[in-house]
Amino acid sequence: MFVSVPATSANLGPGFDTLGLAINLRNEITIKPSRFFSVSTRGEGAENPHIRKNILFMNIFNKQYQKLKGQKENFRFEFTNRIPISRGLGSSSAVITAALTSAYVAAGERYNKRKILNLALEYEPHPDNITPAVMGGFNVACVEEKKVYSKKRKIPDYLKAVLVIPNKTISTAKSRNVLPDLYRTEEMIYSLSRASFMTSLFMTESWDLLRIASKDKIHQTRRMKQMPELFEVQKTALEHGALMSTLSGSGSTFFTLCYDDDAAKVHQELAQKFPKFRVITKSLDNYGVTSKN
Repeated sequence: MFVSVPATSANLGPGFDTLGLAINLRNEITIKPSRFFSVSTRGEGAENPHIRKNILFMNIFNKQYQKLKGQKENFRFEFTNRIPISRGLGSSSAVITAALTSAYVAAGERYNKRKILNLALEYEPHPDNITPAVMGGFNVACVEEKKVYSKKRKIPDYLKAVLVIPNKTISTAKSRNVLPDLYRTEEMIYSLSRASFMTSLFMTESWDLLRIASKDKIHQTRRMKQMPELFEVQKTALEHGALMSTLSGSGSTFFTLCYDDDAAKVHQELAQKFPKFRVITKSLDNYGVTSKN
């Protein structure tokens, strides 16, 4: 049995807790029946004892499996982690999504993605990361009465994501603490108008206007001040052909969207200017969580 789940980039500038897309950078889990419970982990976070044991995954998996089968059984879990931990690329949402999907697969029960998405909401109250992790593509999502309502648009192959991954983390909890309790009306209008505009651009594939739509006055600048180098990352990307360049989730990764023809140049410029940061180029993902029996 095999489950795979993509990385995600949430907010995309003005779409705070609402907009997100999936990136073809995947965590994979192989599940095998076993006489004894065992876990092996390689890749991102494997040196961290807490992550190596995949405690969050196992807690969610066991709870959901017991609901489905009425009993606990032993399996061997083999994790290959490619999504950087605590870097704003949806690593927690990937764990939640993968654990719920794995429980259904291991139990031999059919599932649909809308069911997985709404179950995930129990563990992650903001839909911006869990929705693309489950559905793939670009998603706009909201929550009403403990249900996620969302719309997806596939992203064409001629677009690429260039990710700048700093060597430092930004805590999501700490990152939310820098945000004010009250906002000025003009700040809200500014970001709401651009989030709405961005949604229309993705739905109509009007990429050349994303530079305007990706500006924000709610959270992005306030969070970037925790790591001032990110302002220069954004400036460099936009100066060398990026369609948009935004803080990924709460950071510290910076997400840049480019045409395929421009991606190598943007990647090179960012890698040269920020040698201490990791820079990778990936395709976007339109599939979301996948599984095989």
